Amino acid sequence: MTDNLFSDLPRSTGFTTQSVKNEQFSDLLNRPGLRIERIVSTGQCSPEGFWYDQAEGEWVVLLQGKAILRFEDAPEALTLTPGDFIDIAPHRRHRVEWTDPEQPTVWLAVHYISP
Repeated sequence: MTDNLFSDLPRSTGFTTQSVKNEQFSDLLNRPGLRIERIVSTGQCSPEGFWYDQAEGEWVVLLQGKAILRFEDAPEALTLTPGDFIDIAPHRRHRVEWTDPEQPTVWLAVHYISP
């Protein structure tokens, strides 16, 4: 059986917090030590003062849309466009500062346990 990373995306533009309240998280593959998920953002960002601090590593690629990612230990945020990817080490604190409110931002995240 096959599926498509771009199926079931929100269709409207000009998203508001009332029209699409939450990001979509979909596990595509889940095995011991490995999880691959699709994330669809429609203007959401991390809450003020919140930092992800994950025990596992995360390799993430932006497939569609735009986003700004900030690391606590870096002086400047990273602007991501389609095709950009980054490997986030375990416990490297980061947050999503912004995602494009005009179109779905589609991420592919590979969560893995570092040896």
